[in-house]
Amino acid sequence: MHIELPEKRYYGIGEVAKAFDVNTSLIRFWEKEFDVLKPKKNAKGNRKFTPQDIKNLELIFHLVKERGFTLEGAKIHLKENKQKTLNHFEIIRKLESVKAELLKIKDQL
Repeated sequence: MHIELPEKRYYGIGEVAKAFDVNTSLIRFWEKEFDVLKPKKNAKGNRKFTPQDIKNLELIFHLVKERGFTLEGAKIHLKENKQKTLNHFEIIRKLESVKAELLKIKDQL
């Protein structure tokens, strides 16, 4: 899954949910469940997600939705193997983007 978000300092919960194609309630739920998600809140209480929060959300989404981990399993996996998992995740994302680019070139030929 490739997330399409513009380069910004902060993202609203609506645009994050739309990018991940999930409900805002799921994002709020994951925020409560996973300690790595710490979006900033403005005076009104609106959540503002940083690019680091987006990376953490991508990792959680990958573990839970794509690999089928339970929430508890994903929490344990993140705590025990966060750096290793993050490295593998980044490599997979880079390979997926290369594949998408190659397919685009193939279609143009």
